[in-house]
Amino acid sequence: MQGFQSILPFILILGIMYFLLIRPQQKKLKDHQAMVQSLRRGDQIVTQGGLVGKVTKVRDEAEVEVEIAEGVKVRVIKATVAQVLNKTEPASAEA
Repeated sequence: MQGFQSILPFILILGIMYFLLIRPQQKKLKDHQAMVQSLRRGDQIVTQGGLVGKVTKVRDEAEVEVEIAEGVKVRVIKATVAQVLNKTEPASAEA
């Protein structure tokens, strides 16, 4: 019984750490992955390096082409996209 009472505080600390640190971080990671997967042409983005630009082409699973100034296009790794400023609406099927 004495052994269990000495271990109980460590179990409580681990439980609190899980709910305060680990779960929110996992949720944030899932949200970021969903944002990156939903990138499409026309979205205005900000990279982790601070570049602001418009997605001109989704090259593959890991890369997008971003226009940062008129006629200046750079290739950016999708995982470095920090934020989507303006999301474009999907094209309607009626047109």
